[in-house]
Formats: sequence, C-alpha cells, structure tokens
Amino acid sequence: MRTSHGVLACTLFLTVHAFYSSSDDVVELNPSNFNKVLQSDSLWLIEFYAPWCGHCQSLTPEWKKAATALKGVVKVGAVDADQHQSLGGQYGIQGFPTIKVFGANKNKPEDYQGGRTSQAIVEGALTALRSLVKGRLSGKSGSSGQSRQGGGGGGGGGGGGGKKDVVELTEDNFDRLVLHGEGSWLVEFFAPWCGHCKRLEPEWAAAASEVNEQTKGQVKLGTVDATVHQGLASRYGVRGYPTIKVFVKGEQPVDYEGGRTRSDIVARALDLYSANAPPPELLEILKEDVLKKTCEDNQLCIIAVLPHILDTGAAGRNGYLEVMMKMADKYKQKAWGWLWTEAGAQMDLESSLGIGGFGYPAMAAINARKMKFALLKGSFSEAGIHEFLRDLSVGRGSTSSVGGAALPKIHTVEPWDGKDGVLPEEDDIDLSDVDLDDLEKTEL
Repeated sequence: MRTSHGVLACTLFLTVHAFYSSSDDVVELNPSNFNKVLQSDSLWLIEFYAPWCGHCQSLTPEWKKAATALKGVVKVGAVDADQHQSLGGQYGIQGFPTIKVFGANKNKPEDYQGGRTSQAIVEGALTALRSLVKGRLSGKSGSSGQSRQGGGGGGGGGGGGGKKDVVELTEDNFDRLVLHGEGSWLVEFFAPWCGHCKRLEPEWAAAASEVNEQTKGQVKLGTVDATVHQGLASRYGVRGYPTIKVFVKGEQPVDYEGGRTRSDIVARALDLYSANAPPPELLEILKEDVLKKTCEDNQLCIIAVLPHILDTGAAGRNGYLEVMMKMADKYKQKAWGWLWTEAGAQMDLESSLGIGGFGYPAMAAINARKMKFALLKGSFSEAGIHEFLRDLSVGRGSTSSVGGAALPKIHTVEPWDGKDGVLPEEDDIDLSDVDLDDLEKTEL
C-alpha cells in the first residue's frame, strides 16, 4: 500500500524561452527557414541545442560572442532540436549541444570538434573558412545546397547522382516492393510533361539520398510514371500531378500533405521512421555506468523497482517487464531511457527516491539535469503508467529533489538469469553430540 509522500510543488518540465532573440547575431533556425542555409554560398556554423540541456545553457553566451565577432564573415545559427526534432534527426543529432559546419557541400555538414569558448569557436570557424576558400581557388567548389536542375524527362526521379536512391516503381514491382516489402515508402505519381513534377525532381532526388542514409534504408522514396502505369494511378485515385502517397506496411495509404522542399520531404520521412522504429531497450541496473549513461543521455529515465524474485517468480517478473516494454514502445518517440532493478538490490537508489516504504513494484521518473524525480502513485499497469507518463509529458505532476542532489551509488550485481528464485540452503544441524538431558535441566 503506497502512502502519500511529501513532494515539492514543481514540475519536471519548465517552460524555457528560446536561447536567442532577434537582437542577437545568432540566426534562430527551424524547418521553415533552414533553406537559407542550404541555398547559401556562405559558411555556416550551426548549434543544435535543447533548452533543458545544461551544457547548452553554458554555451549560449559564448555562442553569442562568437556570432558577433564573426558577423559579416561567417553565418552563425542555432536550432532548438528539442522543438524541431525533424531537423535534429535529419542531421543525426544524438546529444546536445552538437555543432555542425555547413561548408562547401551543404548536404554533408561536418562536425565541429573544437573548444566551446568564443575564442575557440571563432578560430574553428576561420579555419573552416580558409579551407572553403582554398577549395574554391583550386576549383573544388563543392555543392552549396540543393542543386536545381531543369530539363525535361521524368519527374520525381531526381537529378544528378541522387537519382540512384529514388526507386522507379512499375506495375510489375509495386506490390512486391511497396505493399509486401519492409519499411515505409513515400511514392510520387508524376507525368513527364508536368511542370510542377519537373520542379520537384531535384528536391525528391536530394531527399531520397538523405532519407536513405538517415533511416538506413527503412524509409524509401519512389516514383511512378502515371502516364505509363495508369492502372496504379487509378488504383490510388491519382487525379493530378504530382501526387505523393505515404505507404506504411499493413495500413491504408494516405496523402502526403507537407511541403515540396527537400527538408520538408526528409522531415516527413524521419517522422515515419521514428513512428515505426523499435522501442528503446529496457536495461537492468547492473552497475553504475548503466544508470549514469541512461539518465544523463536522456531527458528522463524511467526506473522500475520490481519485487524480489522469490515474491513473484519468473512469470510474475516477466509480466511486469512486459508492461514496461509496452510503455517504452508507446513513448518511444520521447527522449527517455528505461531501467529496472530488483527490490533490495540498489538500496541507495531506493532511498534517494523515497521508494522504500511504498511497496513494490514501484516506479520513478528522474530528470538528471534538474535532479528532480516523480513517483508513480497509481497502479503498476498499462493504464496507471500511461496516466503517470502522460502527465509528465505535459508538465503536470509533483516532483521532489533527488536525495543527495546527485545520482546515488550503484552496486555491481549479477544479471537476472530469467529463472524462478531459489531459497538459500540452510546448514544441516548435527544433534548427535547434544546431551538432551542437559538441555532439559537447563530449561528447568
């Protein structure tokens, strides 16, 4: 039976204003204006950040100083990758802050590896700029964004080298590849004479290459010449060109209603990839590194403390783990880590979260950056945990400070072997040398 627990009336998620304003020399970027980077001849230095990231907050004043110093020489921008996850995913952002250098080839930015002071940032930018200028001097101009190729021919198939990543679909291969194959698809139905299709062609080709790389082939872009394969066009109700359809295995196709730029197409493809990606791994807390890495690398870490194996047996424990895995799958688009431990195995952890007196199973969500946590007060079930996590995701619920204001000490333990628990063997007592008469006299 859980009792009420004193908590601070604050939330895990605080509204954080954008780090940069119009008065700064840092250009705040988002999916709507990111094309100014891709179509620019200038060198750009771009920070991908999250408002809740402490390192990002520390970098902000240095980033502003660097932007002012580089004004008119190098463009300096910033992307709130927590709010604009499509852009972060597009460029493989896995931690914050991440700084990318968009130089000669805007489609393949390079990682900035220098220091995080304004002076180091300026020096790194100027080094990249010198490299860009030398490349131009030697005739290696690279690519400054999306090449726009005109010309006739089929639409949507792509221009230049990117055409190899666009799959040409026909009535012979459509069902095998799109309907019965693995992964998800964005399919453009075009007509060779269509002007809009011709304008879409280089965007579609560039997006296909990027999507193929970012999703490891799990989302594909294809084209259908609707004037040749009229049966396919009729099957999917195509009445105008270009028409783009989204195909997810086992579901009815839906119309693509996004923008027609490379970044718009890539963003939709990454959303598809994320929605159909496997759930995050559920890890047992076996040593300190597991807790530290999971909690520090994710916005939240969800921790379950399950009853001792002798209390539930393997079947009972697997039931609890199955509930957690279902919830991890349900919330897989969140930047959350998922952990579990056995009651009594990590007493310092239980103590720092105030779990000990509330019974098992128990669950807590930790924000390691703020050293705050929230406890599950409802049932350890799909419905109870969903309600708990839903409240957290919208900033509701009560939190407390983690005991000691730091992640607790974790003891190294052996992993669960998946079997029922076994009671410890008791030593046999040899009574052959005991004089029972003497015992009776002692009792009297």
